[in-house]
Amino acid sequence: MIPRYSRPDMAAIWEPANKFRIWFEIEAHACDALAALGVIPREAAWAVWERGDKPYTPERIARIDQIELETRHDVIAFLTELAEQVGDEARFVHQGMTSSDVLDTCLAVQLTQAGDLLLADLDRLLDALKTRAHETRHMVCIGRSHGIHAEPTTMGLKFARFHAEFARARRRLEAARAEVATCAISGAVGTFASLDPHVEMHVAAKLGLTPEPISTQVIPRDRHAMFFATLGVIAASVENLATEIRHLQRTEVREAQEYFASGQKGSSAMPHKRNPILTENLTGLARVVRSAVVPAMENVTLWHERDISHSSVERMIAPDATVTLDFALDRLAGVVARLVVYPHNMLDHLNAFGGIHDAQRVLLFLTQNGVGREDAYKIVQHNAMRVWRSFGIDPDNPGRPAEMDDLDRAAAEHDNRLFFFLAADPDLAKVLDVAQLTRLFEEDSLAHHTRRVDAIFERVFGA
Repeated sequence: MIPRYSRPDMAAIWEPANKFRIWFEIEAHACDALAALGVIPREAAWAVWERGDKPYTPERIARIDQIELETRHDVIAFLTELAEQVGDEARFVHQGMTSSDVLDTCLAVQLTQAGDLLLADLDRLLDALKTRAHETRHMVCIGRSHGIHAEPTTMGLKFARFHAEFARARRRLEAARAEVATCAISGAVGTFASLDPHVEMHVAAKLGLTPEPISTQVIPRDRHAMFFATLGVIAASVENLATEIRHLQRTEVREAQEYFASGQKGSSAMPHKRNPILTENLTGLARVVRSAVVPAMENVTLWHERDISHSSVERMIAPDATVTLDFALDRLAGVVARLVVYPHNMLDHLNAFGGIHDAQRVLLFLTQNGVGREDAYKIVQHNAMRVWRSFGIDPDNPGRPAEMDDLDRAAAEHDNRLFFFLAADPDLAKVLDVAQLTRLFEEDSLAHHTRRVDAIFERVFGA
């Protein structure tokens, strides 16, 4: 975990103090269950709580570390230090249990704690996306496919689309959190030979987990693989939204940009720069989170009833993936909430190429008025290419200045060049009265393209 990309609450989940506290509660709750079954004296269970239930201070943690240098076993080191606190009754601690009972159950608790924070992060991001979607619901901009002008959409639909994506992410994370929240207190190789299953049920209830239906000596790692895979998908969505913002912030687009604070500097060399540093950072952080997915998948395969090939992996990917995603979601929520949008630039881009965004609208109009689809497509495409040429772009000779005729030059005087060329097209005049076409273009084109926006919003946000 790097402090630069860590937030305190998530980082604290993976600190030794929290880990050892969870270990203690597992052992202490197990003692209560064993005492209730008559396996150990009730006084011993009380002693564990009374003398061992103390904060895991830096001094206690240092003592555990010191013992581990000799034992080379972290759980034994923990139990030895606990015995120093509890005294003789500590001999009843860890009855019938194996280290994995403690380690795997603890990891389940930590992952559910992390999951809860990530769910709260997603809620903040969803709130920001919903607010911005409604603010910009009818703010018209050009849609792009393959990076090229397509048809009009609205900025609100962009925000709504990402809201729907992260709402799906939240549902997936809820399911993944539930799937990983299992407890195993089943002893060596998971047979309960030296433990009553009631102990597992009691500990699970106390820790907010569910008993693992069947474990070996470890909780099955397909559960963890699903959890980290879900984090990876959420990270992919983070990058998806971050990339959209980065493209919209490009100088030649500038339809939106990250908030640039007073006194902020964009470049050490170029004082004019306003760079999309936050969303670029998010793109990188998303890669880090996704890097945990493949190792988590490979952890599913373990030898027989247990090996520890998964252990070293999880000690790294669990803190790193959750801490990084927590930071990324919080940062993204801030970016969305303070994103600066430029509606005038959106309209300028929309109107920059002579109305060619209405090409499909004209195509459908022709087919609905008796023109065959192939003929209609040829007519509209031919005139759309003339629009490009009137801007000095020759579709037939890319990279060369277009050779314009008088009609091309005359088109430059018209706002809607597509209509101008269509109205002058003799092939179109043969199949359609130009007056009909004129009436089409007299209608509000933007209203046509945005007439279903409210219906889409109702699908995403409800009535």
